[in-house]
Amino acid sequence: MLVMVAEDDGLHRAFVRNIIEHLWLGNVEVIETGRGDVAMDLARNREPPYVVLDLQLPKATGIEVARSIWHRRADTHILFWSNFADESYVRGVARIVPPGTVYGYVLKSASEEGMRSALRGVFAEGHCIIDREVRGIQHRVQDRLEGITDSEYESLLDVALGLTDKAIATRRGLSTRGAQARIRHLYEKLGVAVPEEGAGEGGSLFNSRTRAICLALARGLINADALRRAQESLDAWLAQTATRKE
Repeated sequence: MLVMVAEDDGLHRAFVRNIIEHLWLGNVEVIETGRGDVAMDLARNREPPYVVLDLQLPKATGIEVARSIWHRRADTHILFWSNFADESYVRGVARIVPPGTVYGYVLKSASEEGMRSALRGVFAEGHCIIDREVRGIQHRVQDRLEGITDSEYESLLDVALGLTDKAIATRRGLSTRGAQARIRHLYEKLGVAVPEEGAGEGGSLFNSRTRAICLALARGLINADALRRAQESLDAWLAQTATRKE
């Protein structure tokens, strides 16, 4: 049995390795790394069927590592292990899990027994083990009335990157009015009060765009990793646009 542990904290790696070695005494090899890029290389070269993966890794995030692993081997059992239950991470994981794949998402606040149960469930029993707090966020994401749709989430990232309505429309293949409508729906779900037309500067206490970003950060909809990936995607789009104009 081969297990890869990708975790940048040495104490956490030792904690997980100790549990794994005791669960499968004498019948397991554990390979370790503290970097995302090395994790992708190890997965490519060794093809471990079982992986414990921190979501915050240097050089490449856990989401990027998991995407790379599942692209090559969709049947790899991955247990995400994180300090955070941010909606950004939960949404990121949900978007890359192949249909029918066994995986788990456990917070580092879980007890040793909780971690042992998660490892046994995901690796040995083939069960999807999701932390209760994470499952609650999953339900909110999937809620048709309260959950932010993927297209609205794209608009949120575009707003956070500072793009204008016109730029968002161009990037997403929408009319300016269509982009504005999508942003208004986003505001409604975030609880952002939008001043009525003609109300003037005194019509609201807040700038709607800035307020939306603030509420999204507080809710965990966006975080530094999500914004970094969004910026990389924007840079690629800008480069393609410039090439087409040449």
